[in-house]
Amino acid sequence: LAAVAALAAGCCSCRSYQKKNRRPLVGTEWQLIQLGGKAVKPEEGKFTLTFLAEENRIAGIGACNRIMGRYEATEKGALKIGPLASTMMVCPGMEQEDAFTKALESTTHYDMDGPMLLLL
Repeated sequence: LAAVAALAAGCCSCRSYQKKNRRPLVGTEWQLIQLGGKAVKPEEGKFTLTFLAEENRIAGIGACNRIMGRYEATEKGALKIGPLASTMMVCPGMEQEDAFTKALESTTHYDMDGPMLLLL
């Protein structure tokens, strides 16, 4: 399976650091660093996603809109996100934001690689 999105809670190239510093899925603010195999550039916006324990909700920010919805996750790595809703502002970076929400809604699994969350 190929990752549709990679999100990071902090970056370090040191493999031993990554193994010891895995972040929990819930309660961590994840920042999008890669989407569809391409790095997200800082000028494209700070896309974030947080999984909240309360009622299995997610909250995030796209190029300029707030994203919200629900998720279901298992300890074995299954993950379903959606349906999602968002505010409706128009701004530069909307194509990237649309791709982000579509990737989230098409996610079926997740994996952790140190401080990185891979959505598959």
